[in-house]
Amino acid sequence: MTGPQQSSERHQVLYVIACGSPLARHVGRLVELAHEDGWDVCVVTTPDGAKFVDRAALARQTGHPVRTHYKNPGDVDVLPQADAMLVCPATVNTVNKWAAGITDTLALGLLVEAQGLGVPVVAVPYTNAAMAAHPAFRAGIARLAEWGVTVLFGEHVVPLHPPGTGERHLHAFPWAAGLAALRDRCADGTLAEAVR
Repeated sequence: MTGPQQSSERHQVLYVIACGSPLARHVGRLVELAHEDGWDVCVVTTPDGAKFVDRAALARQTGHPVRTHYKNPGDVDVLPQADAMLVCPATVNTVNKWAAGITDTLALGLLVEAQGLGVPVVAVPYTNAAMAAHPAFRAGIARLAEWGVTVLFGEHVVPLHPPGTGERHLHAFPWAAGLAALRDRCADGTLAEAVR
């Protein structure tokens, strides 16, 4: 897996936000697909998401450091500004906090700010059937969709699994689905310049 091709042309920047799920171990697959779509990819993880990813491998793959925490005052921002964000996998915890406007992690701060700036955001939740049944999660998904976030959720996207069996279903995750939704938003003119 290699990073985006170097050229003088600026590529649109995609922030892939990986949350605390075993699925995050395979987020490099999403990065590879995004590179094929022409995105310059930066990976941001939640603190729990950081437990699952190989930061060094992702930094080599993207050409950018993996960020998890807010920078210190006065530090230079090491990532380019995002043109779009893809939260994948999105956990129940992140969805619930995001819908409540909580910004206690870098990932949540970026997502809340992105909505205020009009940055296109797609979220692909991955959770089990019991957690997905909680009213706060269902309300959070509905609220985010109402606010303009493209949320890919339901049996037609990722079938829900029983608690404790998520590891057995990782192979079937549709990594390309979130990118397809971003392409649709590009085609609708949401981004200033369509990503090729």
